[in-house]
Amino acid sequence: MNGSEIIFYLLAALTLTCGLLSVSTRQIFRAAIYLLFSLIGIAGIYFWLQYEFIAAVQIVVYVGGIVVLIIFSIFLTQQAGEKLPKQKPGRKIFSALAVFCGFALTMVQVYQHEFDFDKALVSPTMSNIGQNMLSTKEGGYALPFEVISMLLLAAMIGCIVIALRSKPETK
Repeated sequence: MNGSEIIFYLLAALTLTCGLLSVSTRQIFRAAIYLLFSLIGIAGIYFWLQYEFIAAVQIVVYVGGIVVLIIFSIFLTQQAGEKLPKQKPGRKIFSALAVFCGFALTMVQVYQHEFDFDKALVSPTMSNIGQNMLSTKEGGYALPFEVISMLLLAAMIGCIVIALRSKPETK
């Protein structure tokens, strides 16, 4: 095992461990922090793959934007130190079943897809990324880019609506 493999396994372990802790903790602020470290681990994997632009976008958009937005909304809406209520066993079973179905669907899609490694790989330069990002032709990412933009807009509107709700009065 060489140093490159060790770095990959450390980044993968960081990402998976923090992702698991993010969905299993009962403290919402800790969940946001674990999500932050999981996204940083993903950016580290992008750096390890030498996709510096995608890693920078990962850090700026997700780590810098989404996680800060989540933490901001937590502080506006709840007490950050409060624990979330325990989930009912039926919800845990349903969640595990949903995760398994999602994983199975992903594996089916991966095994059905024929990966063609003989095609000439396009170098990940800024020009090529920009042309593919804005292209509407085959291999272009204009539609997914717009869908993600609408998803982020909906998340921001949801955070504003939650933050504007009046807090229940305590006696």
